[in-house]
Amino acid sequence: MGTITASNSLLLHLCFYFFCLSFGKAADTITFSTPINDPQALTSNNGVFRLGFFSLSNSTDRYVGIWYNNRGIPQESVLWVANRNNPLKGGSGVFMVSDDGNLVVSYGQNQVLWSSNVRNGATPNASARLLDTGNLVLKDNSTAATVWESFRHPSDVFMPTMRISTNVRNGEKVQLTSWKSSSDPSNGGFSFGMEPLNIPQAFIWNNSKPYWRTGPWNGHTFIGLPNLNSVVLDGVRIENDNEGTWYLTLALAGQPLFSYVNLDPLGNPTQRYWDDEKGNWTTYRSFLETECDIYGKCGAFGICESQKSSICTCLRGFEPNNIDEWNSGNWTDGCTRIKPLRCDLESGDDKDGFLKLERIKVPDFAEWSESDHLENECENLCLNNCSCIAYAYDAGIGCMSWSQDLIDIQKFSRGGINLYIRLPRSELEKKNITVIIIITVATGTTVLIAISLVFLLRWMAKKRAMKQKGEEIRVFQVHAKSPVRHMADENRKEVKLQQLPFFKFQELAAATMDFNLSNKLGEGGFGPVYKVKIEIDASSLNPSWTHFPP
Repeated sequence: MGTITASNSLLLHLCFYFFCLSFGKAADTITFSTPINDPQALTSNNGVFRLGFFSLSNSTDRYVGIWYNNRGIPQESVLWVANRNNPLKGGSGVFMVSDDGNLVVSYGQNQVLWSSNVRNGATPNASARLLDTGNLVLKDNSTAATVWESFRHPSDVFMPTMRISTNVRNGEKVQLTSWKSSSDPSNGGFSFGMEPLNIPQAFIWNNSKPYWRTGPWNGHTFIGLPNLNSVVLDGVRIENDNEGTWYLTLALAGQPLFSYVNLDPLGNPTQRYWDDEKGNWTTYRSFLETECDIYGKCGAFGICESQKSSICTCLRGFEPNNIDEWNSGNWTDGCTRIKPLRCDLESGDDKDGFLKLERIKVPDFAEWSESDHLENECENLCLNNCSCIAYAYDAGIGCMSWSQDLIDIQKFSRGGINLYIRLPRSELEKKNITVIIIITVATGTTVLIAISLVFLLRWMAKKRAMKQKGEEIRVFQVHAKSPVRHMADENRKEVKLQQLPFFKFQELAAATMDFNLSNKLGEGGFGPVYKVKIEIDASSLNPSWTHFPP
């Protein structure tokens, strides 16, 4: 009896132990004995994030992912997907810690669709915990060592406190990979990561080809992103752990809690945040803003300026490799140098010099001089190196130089730095000659226009005066044997109306004997003409033509 009682007591203790183990575990943790079965989910300690099974719109495929645990934010706003390339075809999925210590997504007869694939360090005594940062961390409970974390295997989202990294020694990378489409989370063609060779930069690659880049990091900002918001900028950090790994981190200080940078299926990195008032995601910034942001848009030795109607031009001293394609708007073949550099010349008219370009996103493949040099020393360093074809200076970086084709040059309306292109002296002087010609032609044209304008104004004034005068003038003709006729013969011109003498009709009738035919001289378009004899004081007259009415 007593034995039975002891056995029952032991059984009760075992049941209570497993009950506590099952239900007393943290709600944010997965263990070997406490998996998540579809449709179960767990939340982070403060309820910020949720991990579980989900489906996208118009699809029955099931995925395991992490999203914001906010009632207003739709479940489709997924930040991380485990089995993105191998969805579950049904609702019997399990997310668990396997007996070898790995996280796995499986279904049916333990068929594994996805695994954390930790080969070294994973043990059966492991657990995975969802943190309030959105990071899912797998730890070995025996040593408390982190053996795997979702932040080191991101999907298409760069979240605050996450680190994008590249190890220059072993080639290990942590980078984003876009979704194939908004309804398909499988790996797309675009990836985002660090390229720390020479000077650190961030890149987007389209498959394996560069698609977009930030420009060099100067310790405070990426000099190829002049419009980078100061709030974002204050949260960007690039660090080196002195073991060959470069890290890019993002901390959006002062930004909404629900905020991240997303690499969309078209390869465009955008900063998004959740707007509670509008009830949707709002794009705060798109980093790929114009065609000129696309890597190498104008080819080698071409420069892109988005504000021009034809955005690509060859650098001075260069011409298109393929003029027909260039004129058709296909600029990828770039430009070629017109005259070779003359590094062998120490003096002379064709000695090399530098063309200054302002507000520039400097080309890719910058070479950094490790020595501390002042800005005015960079020119001599480049000039004394025959392989150097361009240089630039930034206070946070120092001297940068280029010996390869100059690719991905962009001119900004603001920001950027000065870039100096090496050219033969004759190419540099071409602009001076051109400027002189332009100034001369412009000055001559201005003078000619001014002279023409003066003559035009004088002609218009004269014409206006003549018209005004014509309204005041009448032309008269005198046909009489009198001093008046003599004066009229000498002054057959226009006169003012107020200067003409006037005669009474009776005087004219008497002078012509009542217009007798014997005094008639003839007849014209204005009527008959008579000869008269009138005694007048000639000194009171101005010489003029005088009209006598019939």
